[in-house]
Amino acid sequence: MTGLLLLALLAQDLPQSGTSFEQRGYIENRALFYPQTAPNDSARVVDQAAIRWEASYKFAPWLKLNTTLDARADTHRQVERDARLDVDDRSIQRPALSLRELNATIHKGKITAQLGRQIIRWGKTDILTPTDRFAPKDYLSSVVDSDFLGVTAVRLTIAGARDSLDAVYQPWFTPSRTPLLNQRWTVLPPELDGVTVVDAGARYPGRGQYGLRWNHNSSGYEYSLSYFDGLNNLPLFDANFDPATSTARAQRFYPNMRMYGADAAIPLPWVTVKGEAGYFTTTTPGAQDYFLYVIQLERQIKEWSLVGGYAGTGGPGNRLSFTPDRGFAKSFVGRAALTIDVNRSLTLETAVRSAGSFVRLEYSQTIGQHWRITPGIAWIRGDMLDFLGQYHRNSYATFAVRYSF
Repeated sequence: MTGLLLLALLAQDLPQSGTSFEQRGYIENRALFYPQTAPNDSARVVDQAAIRWEASYKFAPWLKLNTTLDARADTHRQVERDARLDVDDRSIQRPALSLRELNATIHKGKITAQLGRQIIRWGKTDILTPTDRFAPKDYLSSVVDSDFLGVTAVRLTIAGARDSLDAVYQPWFTPSRTPLLNQRWTVLPPELDGVTVVDAGARYPGRGQYGLRWNHNSSGYEYSLSYFDGLNNLPLFDANFDPATSTARAQRFYPNMRMYGADAAIPLPWVTVKGEAGYFTTTTPGAQDYFLYVIQLERQIKEWSLVGGYAGTGGPGNRLSFTPDRGFAKSFVGRAALTIDVNRSLTLETAVRSAGSFVRLEYSQTIGQHWRITPGIAWIRGDMLDFLGQYHRNSYATFAVRYSF
């Protein structure tokens, strides 16, 4: 961690030839304060440190190399202590040093190809994005505030004046990172009281994933149709119980999935209406077919950006699964952002269900050219049987300090 910190600071003095080489990054320390303990986690304070370095080099007008390196450390054993470079994000803990992105972008005329480790986003809606199937997340330190993981893929985009076609092939599967069993963001069912649950690892699939997305942009509307054939990056669990030791061994596996999706955006005089839906099918025993949809309204009023809508779902659930995408469904969702001035901003996000809710408020202020402080608070309430409500002991305050270079 210290070595990468020195490299990041020294990188500012590297020679830059015109605009061919670009770099940026940040060093951040973030502390989380929990007023309540959890049955499986007595910690009230967690400190996290992170360094991110992003660099790109343009070899020619049509060829660019991009890379992002992350280094992390923490006080709560959510980060590995091994000194190794991780390239696939399959560990249950966050790696101390990881290759977030390393890809080449080739652009010629209407065709753009991106090859290598990259962040891929589909869809148009906020908070919940049903068609975003090439975007696994890291839920390790908070289910209500997750980060995206990179995937190794080949992405080909053909863009015309009004239509574009996006084709993705991902040969190496990257799962979403789930909370650790012995920490507060894993809430075990009441029937497992007195049972020791042991992580038995994961069964990873050997197949690749692919998808197509066609987008049409007109003067009064925009819509897309998408198809995905691959795997759910959120796991199901096989549990084997040993009555002699009252121990259950839980192993993660990832069901196959096909998605048929669509999204649309219609700008109206007062608001922009957005909608997105995905229908998901599977042939894996224990997994179910279901659908997700979001309808939202957006409005810009001077310095205010307002988003509000409803996320819905249909289909049976499964207690032996981790499904935050469906957990946020059947909710009224909203986001409000206020740009106070060039240095200060305020953001509020919320999701409200019949038996659970959460609200997150963050204030951010830039100090000088490089420093930013971000205090915030997340408030979670509800019933133990509700997806959000089960985390009612996990309300927290946070304070982050970031130095950008």
